[in-house]
Amino acid sequence: MDGFRELREAIEKLELIDGHAHTIVAIDSSFPFIKCFSEAQADALSFASHSLSFKRGMREISELYGCEPTLHSIEDYRRRSGLESVTSTCLGAARFSGILIDDGLNLDKKYEIEWHRSYVPFVGRILRIEHLAEKILEEDLADGAEWTLEKFTEIFVSKLKSLASTVLGLKSIAAYRGGLEIDTDISEIEAEDGLVKVLNAGKPVRIANKKLVDYIFIRSLEVAMRFDLPVQIHTGFGDTDQDLRTSNPLHLRKLLEDKRFSKCRLVLLHASYPFSKEASYLASVYPQVYLDFGLSVLLLSINGMISAVKELLHLAPIKKVMFSTDGFAFPEAFYIGARRAREVVFSVLRDSCDDGDLSISEALEAAKDIFADNAIHFYKINLSVKSDQTNTVPHSLGGINVKPQRNVAFVRLIWVDTSGQCRCRVVPVKRFHDVVKKNGVGLTFACMGMTSFMDGPAAESMLTGTGEIRLIPDLSTQMRIPWAKGEEMVLADMHVRPGEPWEYCPRETLRRVVKVLKDEFDLEMDAGFENEFYLLKPVTRDGKEEWVPFDSTPYCSTSSFDAASPILQEIFAALQSLDILMEQVHAEAGKGQFELAMGHTVCTCAADNLVFTREVIRGVARKHGLLATFAPKYTLDDIGSGSHVHLSLWKNGDNVFMGAAGSTYGMSKIGEEFMAGVLFHLPAILAFTAPNPNSYDRIQPDTWSGAYQCWGKENREAPLRTACPPGIADGLVSNFEIKSFDGCANPHLGLASIIAAGIDGLRRHLSLPHPVEANPSSLDGELQRLPTSLSESLEALHKDNIFTEFLGEKLLTAVKGVRKAEIDYYSQNKEAYKQLIYRY
Repeated sequence: MDGFRELREAIEKLELIDGHAHTIVAIDSSFPFIKCFSEAQADALSFASHSLSFKRGMREISELYGCEPTLHSIEDYRRRSGLESVTSTCLGAARFSGILIDDGLNLDKKYEIEWHRSYVPFVGRILRIEHLAEKILEEDLADGAEWTLEKFTEIFVSKLKSLASTVLGLKSIAAYRGGLEIDTDISEIEAEDGLVKVLNAGKPVRIANKKLVDYIFIRSLEVAMRFDLPVQIHTGFGDTDQDLRTSNPLHLRKLLEDKRFSKCRLVLLHASYPFSKEASYLASVYPQVYLDFGLSVLLLSINGMISAVKELLHLAPIKKVMFSTDGFAFPEAFYIGARRAREVVFSVLRDSCDDGDLSISEALEAAKDIFADNAIHFYKINLSVKSDQTNTVPHSLGGINVKPQRNVAFVRLIWVDTSGQCRCRVVPVKRFHDVVKKNGVGLTFACMGMTSFMDGPAAESMLTGTGEIRLIPDLSTQMRIPWAKGEEMVLADMHVRPGEPWEYCPRETLRRVVKVLKDEFDLEMDAGFENEFYLLKPVTRDGKEEWVPFDSTPYCSTSSFDAASPILQEIFAALQSLDILMEQVHAEAGKGQFELAMGHTVCTCAADNLVFTREVIRGVARKHGLLATFAPKYTLDDIGSGSHVHLSLWKNGDNVFMGAAGSTYGMSKIGEEFMAGVLFHLPAILAFTAPNPNSYDRIQPDTWSGAYQCWGKENREAPLRTACPPGIADGLVSNFEIKSFDGCANPHLGLASIIAAGIDGLRRHLSLPHPVEANPSSLDGELQRLPTSLSESLEALHKDNIFTEFLGEKLLTAVKGVRKAEIDYYSQNKEAYKQLIYRY
């Protein structure tokens, strides 16, 4: 029949998305090649060569290699050809356009994900949550401290969040560790008991206690919802490490009925075999359930495979069924999985046409959906972007396969001080791994009392050169520096001693305030920054070097972009390598000025990303012989530079700042109260977000910098602006922007002050005044002017008592002391602001 010939040819030509696979191992790995055809272990493996899958597999591989269909002949061919050759042959013949890899399977001499990118256009990562948790618990806490559930949860959730933008999904093997009847109401007492039992079992850590497994699963679901990540769940058959009876997906009913997780997309792996009918039913009645038939196409007979896929399609919508190979260890497994899947899907769809369930055209569409389109949409895969530029996981993130990078000489430990200056200490890579990773490096107390004009502590900061803290690297932020060869960088926390945060630490301060927002209101705040900066070039005048604008073109000039394109492209590539999302870039109104907008993410990550982004922009500009400056007003006769930040509130994966249709101002009551708190405390907040006297040269009327204490809907002259970006229903707002935030601000302290003010608004149920729809300067006399100097904002901070509770008395004293010193110095040295280009 011509229609069936068309169907077969179409299926054979399709490029596949393999939605679930594992890493490949070296030729000389101790992992036996016969495991390519069986889940059996030990003595049971001796019978694997008598299975239908094995016998068929020998013929399929021998046809590809042109050798005899025997295990000995194929293994000999593999050794003679080498892994690179057989991988290229197998993956090329399989015709993959993308593979998603779970790298949490412990195999001897396995290659890391990056290696696979040489053979497939797109490779994404799936993060196995139990493996991440085990790696965390393998590490000893600093200073010999004991693990607690609270400390484990803090680190585990933090690492999950830091990795969220680098992976395409999470995965759980809870079926192997107690079964799928997940207790969604697991208590912390039960989980703590489970943690103790796991730790008492010694190392290597293996999390097999069901109470702890369920707890980890639920915490992971919360993160998955927050970042809209799907979660793959092992269901059905596997090796003898699991009880097949508890791997029936029907055991997931309590989880599926829990309204908290109703929007978390779940993928039931392996066709849930032998529970394929049950899986099909769940996918038909629960909108969040999807199906994947990997492994079943690799290990079953042809009839078994056809039967399993048919059972999935008995009830499940075709749009919810996805292909994978579950290939692992050997490239041959990927090839066999792809080849058999084509045969099986053709057979199933042909029979469906014969039975009248599908037309030929519908079968063709179904094949495209099952083999590629469903996965592309479900995992949000962008095949137009090479995977070596996106979804790249740094070796040191999340404790996965942590290895020193080759050719790395130095590691920079980066912190941002009270005056907003980015600083670093540098150590050789060997010392970093031997000593610093656990014990940190020493740093004087004075580091958090330094000003923008002198590398010494401000007198009233109460910090001196007496006393020392430890800079402890946060390994979840360790990155290869893209603009400098042979170097890595990592953000550091400030500890009194390893394991005991210093009360002046900006990153810890933000975490502490974020925790209050979460504990009291079950809310998280997202932030997305816009970076305005000038590119300056050196010229020599009268024997002196001066820095002048890179060009003189106007706002959004195409000529300006042409001139800066090589630099901006390098910045973009560097940010991608750090997994930092850049959404837009354009020439700004100043001469040589540009704006780079970043994507929004949870605020702790957003602050970290802002530090890295500024480093990237400065570093790349320096490579090109230019100076990039974020100074608020580097020259008084041109437009200033801000670091506007867009903020939104989230709960259980939903943006709860946005209101429903007909809501007041287009925002929710929670959103209004939070924003009203920020508006109320804005004069004092400026001491954190506009922390330099030069900041107030920028915050002037009629310059789109927000000079009056007001808010507006899409009013760019207001300091607080609600925004309705493309894709948001008319009349609703998804976030609000704070314009009075600049490049001299410590991003962690700035966001901490904003959240503190928002919490006060929520506690007191504050309301917003009516929005200002005109230019505020035209209403002068009707509106309160925001502080016109750092002196006025510091005075506002002295009078505003709420920040003591959230930021702490000692840190506030240091902030006030540094600000006072800045005021005194710049008031006496009127030209000193010109030196800020070298510090910001």
